Amino acid sequence: MTMNSHRTSDVGTVALAHLDNTVQRYDWGGLEAIQDLVGLPSDGSPAAELWLGAHPSAPSRLAGGTSLADVVAADPDAVLGRRVADRFGPRLPYLLKVLAARRALSLQVHPRPHAARAGFQRENRAGLSLDAADRSFHDEQHKPEMLVALTPFEGLAGFRSPRAVLTLLDGLDGKLVEQVREALGRARSAVGLRAALEVLVAARGSAWCAADVEATVAGVRARAGASPSQRADATVLQLAEQHPGDPGALVSLLLNRVSLEPGEAMFVPAGEVHAYLSGLGVEIMASSDNVLRAGLTTKHVDADALVECAAFAPRPPVRPDAEVVGTHSLVTTYRAPVEEFALTTFDLDPAEPAALAPDGPRIVLALDGAAQVRTEAGSIDLARGESCLVPHAAGATTVAGDGHLVCAWVP
Repeated sequence: MTMNSHRTSDVGTVALAHLDNTVQRYDWGGLEAIQDLVGLPSDGSPAAELWLGAHPSAPSRLAGGTSLADVVAADPDAVLGRRVADRFGPRLPYLLKVLAARRALSLQVHPRPHAARAGFQRENRAGLSLDAADRSFHDEQHKPEMLVALTPFEGLAGFRSPRAVLTLLDGLDGKLVEQVREALGRARSAVGLRAALEVLVAARGSAWCAADVEATVAGVRARAGASPSQRADATVLQLAEQHPGDPGALVSLLLNRVSLEPGEAMFVPAGEVHAYLSGLGVEIMASSDNVLRAGLTTKHVDADALVECAAFAPRPPVRPDAEVVGTHSLVTTYRAPVEEFALTTFDLDPAEPAALAPDGPRIVLALDGAAQVRTEAGSIDLARGESCLVPHAAGATTVAGDGHLVCAWVP
């Protein structure tokens, strides 16, 4: 499904243009947030993600239904600028999303560049169509991503230390738990964490797995006040309720729990095992749809590929710094350690227009209020839920009004 009207203001050979964007209806999606943002009826069906970009599986569209991917390919110098086109080729290197999670997303990892290329070519040789349900690699790109919370946001990202995991397993029984203890006892390192994850994801679908998981979950529920971490136990119980018998609930004990307040960010590099649990956020990533899943999902699971592509060194989640400027308007820029993207949010005050990044392809989305995007050659108005492309050819661009905006750009 796409939303928003089409209006353009000519800037050289490329238009400053409103975008129509696809809403993805995954079963874990929220029932109100994205619907309210883009003006869809709240009819009880989920809306999980709003995609803004040029990924082939769901590109944004300009006036007349023209795909943004086609616009970029037709005139990359005008849309992207020579700097970006020389670095990434004739394609938009990022994908911007609004993500609304009512329940947990899958336990997943995104492949690094070499693994993405190899996996994509392997599945092509096997004759899998790009939309095949059992396909894992949908393109050749890696997919690092950064999320900025719009509401309190909960997730799992990266591995705890083996010592911390063993503490969380104290007092719990079950075949899987015992195998995880043994794996970490042999190697309290990334090697042990990999072995522990392999134990859990390999058990999925075994005849005895669901009963074993349920027995361990019952132990988690029973220890209540004696828990070494009530937060970790609550996560196990939440996931077990949403996905009964899935060993992914126990995988959560291996991973760091993350809580973000509005305006806080987390960066998930390619290779990091993670799962978002709940909340509303803006997500910016390299333009890819490669997701390798190992549980907590009704979609295709490829546990072997996930383990092969994952990084196991224990470390805390990466929390990008935010650079804040402005006297009346508040402009906050989030940068991740990647080349493809950066993200800036604008809380505008009518007394102080603010500048966008000076060049490259920019996509602006109005999260609330109203704003005007201004260039020397023209302007375009944005209301809540509307978005626009600001091509490189637009040059210096400012935003003004009283809106809350987000802008994706290439650093």
